[in-house]
Parts: sequence; structure tokens; C-alpha cells
Amino acid sequence: MRLIGMLDSPYVRRVAISLRMLNLPFSHESLSVFRTFEAFSKINPVVKAPSLVTDEGVVLMDSCLILEYAERIAEPALGLTPAEITHFTRSQRIIGLALAACEKSVQIVYEHDLRPSEKRHQPWLDRVHGQLADAYRLLEAEVQQADPWIFADRPLQADITSAVAYRFTREMLPDVIAAGEYPALAALSEKSEASEAFLAFPFS
Repeated sequence: MRLIGMLDSPYVRRVAISLRMLNLPFSHESLSVFRTFEAFSKINPVVKAPSLVTDEGVVLMDSCLILEYAERIAEPALGLTPAEITHFTRSQRIIGLALAACEKSVQIVYEHDLRPSEKRHQPWLDRVHGQLADAYRLLEAEVQQADPWIFADRPLQADITSAVAYRFTREMLPDVIAAGEYPALAALSEKSEASEAFLAFPFS
């Protein structure tokens, strides 16, 4: 399999780390949707990161859909989703909050980096900042129960996506989230970033 996209994308990074934890062999190609648009478009004309090319040559996109496929082909014992329905439901909530934090962080980054300052709509930007703060406030409350991980004695998808999201926001928006503002998320991030799978695919 081939994973296409840059590791500075939280969506690409969560897929890369998850594939590693699922023991699924793949190659990673660091193509940018901006700087290497043409090369990316030859693999996936939609130019959406992440894109995954399966061993059969099928091009998949969207991190959630790619990971759903990965779970189907991985050894069941390595699965990253809790089996018990109560834990599964809570896991989905945590992943949703983490992905919302990613989305709002990306929106803020794009607004500052891609839109001319005179064309920024401050009321919309203020709303996005509020949504980001609420996502992390709720995520912090969920992650506080991690011991050492949220659901098991190893990191599952809720841990992976939460840690990836937090690192992304801290790296890209250091003035938005203070270092000590979310201690449980910071601790989860530190543990995760020290693990083999995270070290194999560092934020870059």
C-alpha cells in the first residue's frame, strides 16, 4: 500500500501511525497538496490528503474511511477500536472531538496563511477559535481518565487521534493553546510521541 500526504497534516499522520500499529506494511510518499499539486494529482485527481493506494490499486481518501478499511484487513487482535459498545461509543465521541479540533485548527491556519489580512472575517474567526477551545475543553475531560491509555493497556484510535490533534495544534498555533492549559492532553501527547509508531512518523 502507498500512503500519500505530508506528516504535518494530522489526518495523514493519524493514518500513518495507525497503519504501523495495525502492522500493515505500506510506503509513505510525502507529497503536498500545495507544493507538489501536479504530482499528487497523478495519483489522485481530487488531490486530497491523505490518499491511500491499496495493493489492488484502488485509491481511497479521507482518514476515517482509510482507517475503516485498514481495520478490516488487519489482524483482529491488533484492532484500534474497543469492542464493548459503551467504550466504542465513547471512543467515537473522543475521536470526533479530536477531529473537530484538527478541523478548527486547520481553518485558523488557512485563514492566517492563505487569506490576505484585509479579507479576513474576524467574527467567523472568533467563532472558530471558540469552537476549538470547546473541543479541547471537552477532550481534556475525556482524556483525564487515561491510565495509562484511555481504554486499554495500549493506545487505541482515541489515544492516537487525540495525541496527533494536540501536537498539531501546539505546533501550528502555539499562541492559541498555552503549554499548561490541558495537562491530561499534554501527558497523553508526551507518552504517545515517545512510542515507536509516533517516532516512526514524526510531525514535520
